Formats: sequence, C-alpha cells, structure tokens
Amino acid sequence: MNKVLKSYFFWTHSRGSFHYDVMVTLILLFIFITPQLWNYGDRPTKIGPLADPISVTSLSNNTLLVTVSARDVQVDAGMTERQVRKVLHHAIEPVTGDTVAVVGWDTVSDAQGHPVAWRVKAHR
Repeated sequence: MNKVLKSYFFWTHSRGSFHYDVMVTLILLFIFITPQLWNYGDRPTKIGPLADPISVTSLSNNTLLVTVSARDVQVDAGMTERQVRKVLHHAIEPVTGDTVAVVGWDTVSDAQGHPVAWRVKAHR
C-alpha cells in the first residue's frame, strides 16, 4: 500500500493505466466538490445602481480618498460613529473592495448647507 501511495504522489503511472485514471478522477473530484464543502471566502461583487460616479485619489502608499455622492450614502442623524463607518464602507466597497478600512470622513456641502458628497479616507 505504501508503494502505491508513493507512486501516486510522484505521478509515476503511465497515461491510460488504471492508476492514472484513478489519480485524474481524484483531482477532478477535488476541483468540483471542495467549493461545495469549504468556504474559500470568495463572493460575487454586488454593485447596485449609483446616482453619481465615485472618484478615488491615492493620498499615500496605502491610503485612499474616495468621494461618494451624498445620494449614494444613507446616513441618519441618530447614527453612531460605528454605524456611519459601516454605511460608508458599504458605499465605497464596489470600488475599493472589502480589504479597506474607513479611517475618516467629512462632508462636502453646497451653498445652502445641504450635503452633496462624502469624502472618505480609507486605508488598505
């Protein structure tokens, strides 16, 4: 048994033999079954309709300044800082991905004082 396992590991069987077919079958089973059994953490990107485009500017090596329209961010007056951070992270995620952390933000207002955009500082 040890000899057979060693020959499988070093792939010593000729093409078309029974053991070769067993190895190929095991590889195909691994490829098609493991995504159903294990969570690899990948998921499709959910990009919803945006009111305005998002702009991204690199401030330094790992810091980004992301400008998002106020229409794309739903922030209420009674929200905590943590809730606002979560909403802003969700708003910039289609552009930056899930690997950034929101470290700061401020709003851009029009002449009447209504928020027009959010400037979100994110760190990778």
